[in-house]
This record gives sequence, structure tokens and C-alpha cells, in this order.
Amino acid sequence: MAAQQTSLFGDSASLEPEVLIREEGDVRLYRNWWTPGETGRLFQQLQAELAWQQTHIQMHGKRVAVPRLDVWYGDSGHPYRYSGVQFDPLPWSPTLWAIKNELETRQGLTFNSVLANLYRHGQDSVAWHSDDEPELGRHPVIASLSLGAERRFALRHKTRKDIAPVRLDLPSGSLLIMAGATQHYWQHQLSKTARAVGPRINLTFRTVYGPGDTGL
Repeated sequence: MAAQQTSLFGDSASLEPEVLIREEGDVRLYRNWWTPGETGRLFQQLQAELAWQQTHIQMHGKRVAVPRLDVWYGDSGHPYRYSGVQFDPLPWSPTLWAIKNELETRQGLTFNSVLANLYRHGQDSVAWHSDDEPELGRHPVIASLSLGAERRFALRHKTRKDIAPVRLDLPSGSLLIMAGATQHYWQHQLSKTARAVGPRINLTFRTVYGPGDTGL
């Protein structure tokens, strides 16, 4: 595990979240979790520091490339599986370790893993899904940090048509918290766009449980 280091961050720009979802879920957005100076510096560090890779998954019996680059980091012994792929985490990088510590201190949460995604351009995306794999536990808390270009993020209820979907552009430096029953009742996506947009890095911190861990 990477050695602890002093904070990379200055004073937070915003401590009051916007509540996006209250019903059958809990989703909150901090639009200015980091200052513009912090976001630019962290984006450059992470783009250069992380071991970005092209992941392939099984879909309809075929091996296909996901439309983005990604990499998994975290505590050893906590693999994560989805779409027929097992991710064995790499050891925490110095920058990810500092971000994790800052996030845990300021939010009063704990995480042991992070999935980093690099959306290189507008054609990189992630389809509708819920983060409801068994190893995430009954009520996972996922902290999603955005750096770089703004992209359109959406949430929709899985079954109820009387609840309107939520759509918004996630600004650079924002923090989105999805907690409670959100992954049971809601799906989320980051859609493609024909607009000319720059690259975006998204970090989704979470806790992955292994056999025998409490929380499953």
C-alpha cells in the first residue's frame, strides 16, 4: 500500500450537497468538491500516473471492448467481477491514496477500492447499469469523483414510471454520492455525445467485500 502523504487539497469550495434522489434511493451532488486549480492538477497527475488499459467483456456471447479505458486499484484480496471479467486491484497509487484519505476524512466513509475510468472523447460512454454485484454488499455507498470535461449523467428508476429520470452535466471537481437503496431501484449511465468534448476521468470509490467479510 502506498505511504501516506500530506493533503493534496486546499479548502473545499462547497460543503452543502444538492439532493438529487430521495425516493427509494439516496443521491447527493457536491458541485464544487474541489477548486478549479485542484481539479486541473489532479487530472494531469492521474492521466499520467494510472495504468490505463482497454478492458474486454462478454456480451451476447462475444468478447467486446468497453468504450473507455479503465483500471482497478485497491486493497489486496478484494477482486471485483462484472460482465464475465475479474478485476484484481493494483496497489494504490500515491495520488489515489491521497484522494481516498481526503474523501474518507471529509465524508466520514471508508473505501477499499476504486474503479478509474478515462473517457477519451464523446464516443466513450457507459451504458445503463446498477452497481449491484454481490461483493458490494446490501447497500453499497459509491463516491463518484469527476475531473476534466463535463459529461451528461443520468439516473432512472428501474420500474416506476411516475418518478422522473434525473439528468445533469457533471462538472469537473464534483462529487456524486450514491447510497442507501439506490443500486436496488435505480440505474445510471454516461451517454455518448456528438459534441466535441475533451477527456474526462471518473473515480468511483467503493467497498468490495470478500468471503467472510461483514456487509455481504
